[in-house]
Amino acid sequence: MIENGETYLIMGLLDPDSIAFAIGEKISKMGGKVIYTIQNERMKRLLFDRNKKLPKEEKEKLEIRFCDITIEEDLEKLFSNIDSLAGIVHSIAYVNPKTGLGENFHTDAIEDLKNGFHISSISLASVARHALSSLKKPSSIVTLTFDTKHVYPYYNWMGVNKAALEAVVRGLARHHGQDLIRVNAISAGPLSTKAATNIPGFNHLGQTWNRTSPIPWDTEKDREEVANAALFLLGNYSKKITGQVLYVDGGASIIGGLLTPHEQA
Repeated sequence: MIENGETYLIMGLLDPDSIAFAIGEKISKMGGKVIYTIQNERMKRLLFDRNKKLPKEEKEKLEIRFCDITIEEDLEKLFSNIDSLAGIVHSIAYVNPKTGLGENFHTDAIEDLKNGFHISSISLASVARHALSSLKKPSSIVTLTFDTKHVYPYYNWMGVNKAALEAVVRGLARHHGQDLIRVNAISAGPLSTKAATNIPGFNHLGQTWNRTSPIPWDTEKDREEVANAALFLLGNYSKKITGQVLYVDGGASIIGGLLTPHEQA
């Protein structure tokens, strides 16, 4: 699946509990070289360096570069110093939790919404544009989304951003097919990450999954299953798959209503 010795860029690392790190760790174990990006030095100090899950010596072995995907100069600098990428993982999303999430969908914080849209959706196209000369032929771009077929409480404008992200995936897949670059998304079930802690009602979302996913879903351990799917989409076994959303959610996205008692594990 992963090509031994090839380089993969994982964008959006927060801490060792993040989906980005789970994917990068699996790539490394399979012989791939991993480069991570974090938004800036401050974010690295606050979220990554202070996290105790990974020993200091292991942290120091990682190749980490800084990139704010809303700044064109950052993207230009990043990709001007990277050659021959076999794949990119875009694990980046943001919306101001005070204005874009919560009990009330309506907000007048238009600038907040624009910023969230830029980071969560437009950034994928920005990455693809700047990365074009660095990507091999063939290669793969994978991003992370969340079920856009249903409306969830509290998720509000992030749900809108994810729907836009999936549209960007399809647009990029069509545009870059001629370049032999595949672009796909993984729609994961809810996972307990640093980003998830900013979602009001996240515990409610996890409980909902327990009542809707026919295959039991673990908000902690199943980041490994999401990482496995990412490796599949990055690797040679998915050479003819592009523009798709792969659901890794225990099957919750196909269920109408709640599971009945006799259907629950």
